[in-house]
Amino acid sequence: MTGYSRNNQSGVVFSRVDREDVRGPQHIKEHTLLYIASGRAEVVFNGRHTPLEAGDCVFLRKDHRVVLDAWSPQGDMPFRSIALFFCRKFLLSYFRSLSKEYLPLDVLPQDDAVLKIPAGPSLESLFLSLTPYLDSSDALPEEVAWQKRREGLRCILSADRQFYASLFDFTQPWKIDLLSFMEENYMYDLSLPELARYTGRSLSSFKRDFKKISELTPEKWIVRRRLKEAHRLLSESDCMVSEAMLESGFKDPAFFSRAYKGFYGYCPRETPPA
Repeated sequence: MTGYSRNNQSGVVFSRVDREDVRGPQHIKEHTLLYIASGRAEVVFNGRHTPLEAGDCVFLRKDHRVVLDAWSPQGDMPFRSIALFFCRKFLLSYFRSLSKEYLPLDVLPQDDAVLKIPAGPSLESLFLSLTPYLDSSDALPEEVAWQKRREGLRCILSADRQFYASLFDFTQPWKIDLLSFMEENYMYDLSLPELARYTGRSLSSFKRDFKKISELTPEKWIVRRRLKEAHRLLSESDCMVSEAMLESGFKDPAFFSRAYKGFYGYCPRETPPA
């Protein structure tokens, strides 16, 4: 896109918009701390608009989709932003360095995916030290990027104790409950690696934890749960077979019909009323 640049320097991303408005859906794959150096932006999540001015900072939770609108007001400087990305490996390393006796074990994760971080000396100092790299061709040294991301994490955790539960959801007591997550998301087309990541686990840890709650494999559990939902829809409402199939998460009519008959002993269209 004309007038747009994005430079990722070891997890610190410098972005710039010179002439055009940039708007579109963004999949937040990693926890992100976004700072607006100049220009304006707006983040939309679940119908709620969060406007951002120069100097504002916002935390974006991983595994959510938001709409980001960034622009440069006429006559102002170009839109520029600095984003710090926190991958699982980085968060694990940071968590191991924490003194566990002071962890706020009573907090719960935030429900919102977009949270503004109040301004403060530590936050202002952090991004002031990174601003020169916005317009420089010099590379940000990897060790400096690592340190700045650690500073960013400290700012986030200082802003609200609840961030501990959101950032460190790979460990107790904040580990995401597998059964609750599966019940809420069985109808979506998620791969096993995605399910593991979304629940704050490695793939091997996900499979190991799932064995504790079900004798079925995750794939078979999902198929069975979808079949039960399709059966509920067909027996308790005037739902058509095709509608029940799609609403429960199935995509292939032949597979759905075969699996349904194999589980219930009759075809979907023969489902008796409740």
